[in-house]
Amino acid sequence: MKREDQKKAAAEAALEFIEWDMVIGVGTGSTADYFIDSLVKVKNKLDGAVASSVNTAERLKRHNIPVLELTDTGDLPLYVDGADEATRHLHLIKGGGGALTREKIVAAASEKFICIADESKLVDVLGTFPLPIEVIPMARSFIGRQLVKLGGQPELRASFTTDNGNLIIDVHNLSIINPVELEESLDHIAGVVTNGIFARRSADVLLLGTESGVEEITVS
Repeated sequence: MKREDQKKAAAEAALEFIEWDMVIGVGTGSTADYFIDSLVKVKNKLDGAVASSVNTAERLKRHNIPVLELTDTGDLPLYVDGADEATRHLHLIKGGGGALTREKIVAAASEKFICIADESKLVDVLGTFPLPIEVIPMARSFIGRQLVKLGGQPELRASFTTDNGNLIIDVHNLSIINPVELEESLDHIAGVVTNGIFARRSADVLLLGTESGVEEITVS
């Protein structure tokens, strides 16, 4: 099964978690796009969706799925999104598409977080994929210096502004042995909006598209 087919299979497997009259959270990225496209099959079940980015909202609207605001819906029963890296402990790196802050907000407001990914995203230790960090523009140089002290190599994402009007620093060469601890430490740096480690609020289920089908990974 090719990587794109693995993504599609994982996305379609997430449909099984959708129940009648749900408002769900929807993530951002190529695998999330497959999920949005597959929602057409069950959109009569949905009362609407909360989007984690402008691009996601536009794609949902093209499928005539009502887009609602989190401030109006309150907490959500379900959030479905992809990942740039995932471990069997269900810790993730997200933010390759630059929507990490809104993704983290919607994930935090959701009772269940389903991560969908192809098998290339599964790793033993997070950090091969550069860690995205959303930063307030005036703080980018200061934050960069703090990241060097932590052993990372920060690189400003060129010609990119988040939906929140901020910048992204991608941090290379971090070996993230303790994701919860590093996530918390990074968020305490002045000027950091959030970082792309999803460990304090990790996924509840990882649906992993593989050569032999979709593997469902949970942590008891």
